[in-house]
Amino acid sequence: MTNPYKNAPKCILTRLTKSNESLESYCAGFELSEWRCSGLADNLIEWIIDYALKSDELRDTNHTNTFVRLKQAASRVYTSAKYERRGEVGEIAAHAVCRTYFNTIPVAARVNYLSASNDPVKAFDLVHVRYIGNDDIELWLGEAKFFKSRNDAISDAIASIKGHITAGFLKNEKLLLGPQVSNDIPHSAKIKQLLSAEASLDDLIASAVFPVLIAANSDATGSHVSVSDNYSAELEAEMQGLWKKLKASGLNEAIKLKLIYVPLGDKDALNKAFDERLKGLQIG
Repeated sequence: MTNPYKNAPKCILTRLTKSNESLESYCAGFELSEWRCSGLADNLIEWIIDYALKSDELRDTNHTNTFVRLKQAASRVYTSAKYERRGEVGEIAAHAVCRTYFNTIPVAARVNYLSASNDPVKAFDLVHVRYIGNDDIELWLGEAKFFKSRNDAISDAIASIKGHITAGFLKNEKLLLGPQVSNDIPHSAKIKQLLSAEASLDDLIASAVFPVLIAANSDATGSHVSVSDNYSAELEAEMQGLWKKLKASGLNEAIKLKLIYVPLGDKDALNKAFDERLKGLQIG
């Protein structure tokens, strides 16, 4: 059976800091001396099929039904008129970065966890698997924050993660996720075993990586007009500031964290541009 996640869209976010086990930064870059807001919004729309559709729907997507699939995906992201405080932009960015740079694939489509239309999903923002060699796997259990303020974003992320590594939350997640593991992804039986009621939570945590994506306004992005060594150095300093707060929380002593920093030139402008494109697909 064909792996439905063998192919993926290209990702506009480019790594601007050195590859690191614990923290990296990805930026949309600049165009005509401006931060690429429209380009990033377009690219995130390109990713919504991969983000929102189930594996069997992805397998059946081709040139004859791409537009229908795109509209189906758009209807599942959200349909609310009140988009200003929604976090899906950050979640789709996390999905795209993890798929592109860490070769993860979704264990199940994220939007399947919705309890009702337009409800923010009260679960991990990303549940992917990464294959290590031929036999080993890592479960990537992600948190994504899409805020104006970097400090507010990292504080909220720390609070969320602390709530997500409690026994009650993890056991509930296993109950939700276990039945949704796609049978057609490699090592699905091993993933189901980790998510089974019989498996110890210690085994789940030992096999897990917790990516934390922070997409927030950046002083550096707002003050530059092109990518340069100086720009990368300023992003590195902002990213290190976020990592310092994560380390101070003590979470990195209990779980394996991976900080992904996505600097934005204007969070509100990106949110508006994405919403306009999404709503355009929902007409009719």
